[in-house]
Amino acid sequence: MIVLSHFQTRPLLAVRQRSLTSVTVSADLGLTTVEVQLTPDGVVFPTGERVSWKDVARITGTENQCFLARPDGIESIQVFSPVTNWSRSLLATASAPTTVVAGFPMHRIQQSDPLRDTRAKIAAIAPLTGQVLDTATGLGYTAIEAAKTAEHVTTIELDPAAIEIALLNPWSQALFDHPRITQRIGDASELIEEFAAGTFSRIIHDPPAFSLAGDLYSRAFYDHLYRVLTARGRLFHYTGDLSSHSGQRVVAGVVRRLQEAGFQRIARHPEAFGVVAFK
Repeated sequence: MIVLSHFQTRPLLAVRQRSLTSVTVSADLGLTTVEVQLTPDGVVFPTGERVSWKDVARITGTENQCFLARPDGIESIQVFSPVTNWSRSLLATASAPTTVVAGFPMHRIQQSDPLRDTRAKIAAIAPLTGQVLDTATGLGYTAIEAAKTAEHVTTIELDPAAIEIALLNPWSQALFDHPRITQRIGDASELIEEFAAGTFSRIIHDPPAFSLAGDLYSRAFYDHLYRVLTARGRLFHYTGDLSSHSGQRVVAGVVRRLQEAGFQRIARHPEAFGVVAFK
């Protein structure tokens, strides 16, 4: 599987006129590099796949998408979900890509990047030990990072289209082969009822924007988060930029409902764009 963005193809165009016959480039959005052959018709990868110069130019000129190389050409990585009626696509960054859902990037990409964003959330409730619940899989970065130290991670995703995108993202592959990650497909507000009380020592709740998933900000859902958390367990709740007007409004409601559900010691973590609550 060869996945490319403008970060990989722009250097190819730059060396095209230098009479080089080979060059090193990444075929997996920056994870690794390979040596490719440069021909008059295009770029030939070690596994035999070819990308024409026309397609190289198209990728380079499309900075808001990632592309999968197929035998008959390139295909942008984007999906429309009949489950949620949301459009999803893969957006390249200088590090790991993010996914854009209904126009909203699912990670911070201004003054941060998806990996730093994920690690900030994890650090806010470190150490991650025991059983961990990730309420919104997305590209799987949270589950992958949590699984580095946790005993086990259960991650829930509402939209099968999110998993379809993750399958095409080289940075998400550990989501599918890590032995300490279990995926569940369904509505987190419903699946949460299946877990026994005190199951999880840590919960990372990183829902989409309130306008897309209001039920994941509800008092009823927070009651279940409190129920399934162990005594002295910790919850990280993403809220958005705490210094913005909208973020302040969202966090005020989140804190109030978490307190009503029984959570204590609710601390704001502006570096992670969220709050941490203790049981």
